[in-house]
Amino acid sequence: MSNALNRSNLSLDNPHDLGNRPSALPTWLQWAMVAVFLGIMALSGVWAITEHWRRATFALGVGVIWLGAVRAVCDSTIVGVLAVRSKRFDVGFSLVLGGLMAWLSASVDALGS
Repeated sequence: MSNALNRSNLSLDNPHDLGNRPSALPTWLQWAMVAVFLGIMALSGVWAITEHWRRATFALGVGVIWLGAVRAVCDSTIVGVLAVRSKRFDVGFSLVLGGLMAWLSASVDALGS
């Protein structure tokens, strides 16, 4: 029975990450890093709801940059649905997209607000 469970767990793993070595970080730290990402996303949402769009966009960009760092050092089983493609692609895409979002939100004129 345990062999069948192991086989079913493998079918849920990210197929792009099957050959990767496990993370050297303890599991609790990996979960804490994911929790920080979720906290940044929640803060960004609160700022968006309260119409602080520059802060929200900047926080979203910083959060996506943080997600790139999380993806680089955490196992895809911990990151879960945030691990979309290969680790290299996810890290690069997150860093570029988050950097562009943070830069764009910081470079837009405040228009007197």
